[in-house]
Amino acid sequence: MKIKAISLVIGCSLSLSTLAAQPKVEHYIVSFPEGTRVSYKGAFASAFPQGLPMGIGSGLQFTGRQGDALTFVTVTDRGPNADSPDVGKKESKIFVTPDFAPMLMNIRVQNGKAEATDALPLHDDKGNVNGLPLQDGVIGSTNEIALSDTLKVLHGDNRGLDTEGITPDGKGGYWLCDEYGPFLINVDERGKILAMHGPQAAEGEKSIAGGLPNILKWRQPNRGFEGITRMPDGRIIAAVQSTLDIDGKSKKQARFTRLVSFDPATGKTAMYGYPIDSEAYSKNSDAKIGDIVAIDNQHILLIEQGSDKNDAQRNLVYKVDLSPATELSAFDKSGDYPEFDDEKALVKRGIKFAAKKLVVDLRQLGWQQEKAEGLALIDNKTLAVTNDNDFGVKTVMQNPVEGKKRKDYRVTEQGTLTVDNKPVATTIALKPLKKPESDSELWIVTLPESLK
Repeated sequence: MKIKAISLVIGCSLSLSTLAAQPKVEHYIVSFPEGTRVSYKGAFASAFPQGLPMGIGSGLQFTGRQGDALTFVTVTDRGPNADSPDVGKKESKIFVTPDFAPMLMNIRVQNGKAEATDALPLHDDKGNVNGLPLQDGVIGSTNEIALSDTLKVLHGDNRGLDTEGITPDGKGGYWLCDEYGPFLINVDERGKILAMHGPQAAEGEKSIAGGLPNILKWRQPNRGFEGITRMPDGRIIAAVQSTLDIDGKSKKQARFTRLVSFDPATGKTAMYGYPIDSEAYSKNSDAKIGDIVAIDNQHILLIEQGSDKNDAQRNLVYKVDLSPATELSAFDKSGDYPEFDDEKALVKRGIKFAAKKLVVDLRQLGWQQEKAEGLALIDNKTLAVTNDNDFGVKTVMQNPVEGKKRKDYRVTEQGTLTVDNKPVATTIALKPLKKPESDSELWIVTLPESLK
């Protein structure tokens, strides 16, 4: 897919400073000039005459100041996709532009506007990678069926990545994290993949990459590594988006998600528990990490989000102290994983989680987007947050069966829909998301107190 150089114009700057002790916010709505969208020529192209908006913001990294300009690097996720009914007993997604390659972009913010240039597709020696799910039979497969916009099955080549975070590697390139494997991916400054690490295969298993703890294979589908950061001492910390679902039994009860430490110099790994706000959710599996960024060798900032018990969205930034956290590897034994322990059992086993302190509630500052997925630290009092606009696309049911929801339908091998195994006249169409969901936002938040 050919995508032109991207220029973003950002406006609508405002400051929320009604109270002296409140954070101050510069709020930017991102607009995409003509000719800078993802090309789409598929079955519903008439609904997208200018193509699809670029889905920036799945990860964000501050790269420096140049005079009064702020510079960032960002990464997209796996590309334009939308929800669709199950295929048999397997979940599915419509991949609107199956050849889309996840991309790096540089963003420059200056004089009330921002320009994102140098859109660089991730690639290896075979060419650009894609965002299609991994095939069955390998660690990292989501058992997810990829469908075209006409509901025909798509087959990937096991080079698919769903990138969600970015951090410098200290050598001019970057470390990225991915939701499928989950993978840690080292790329150079042009987006060429240099190395990949994923859950180490056990006997009888097949993996695309190894070197990380095997237990990470139990990440919930599409909830692998969601955030990544490089600590000052060179360690890479990656955050699993949600609770692990060990043997398909632990996701609702696990009281924590995992922060994984990886030392690129030695290959040494370690894991720590981040305690989710269990009391806020109907079930623990509803909690999601948005992104992380290092403050120092012991502290990170972390976005926790998700729908609460009243279906209200939460988007909270916490300061997390890793120093009290127990290293979990020694407790990971078959039939005795900490994910199954209640609070009493965890205490009895001597397992402690990282400590956390609320820094800012984005909702209280006026954040309306569902997801905050990019988090960068500009200085000790200033952070930046971006959302993921899902490339501005959604599915709609046309001629729906009365009283039936999308989950009640099934997709046949022919690309048609059934309800209760009976053919129906319902079809699926793709339409643009409306504002504000389709907006790409970048917030710069100045805190009242230093993080250090």
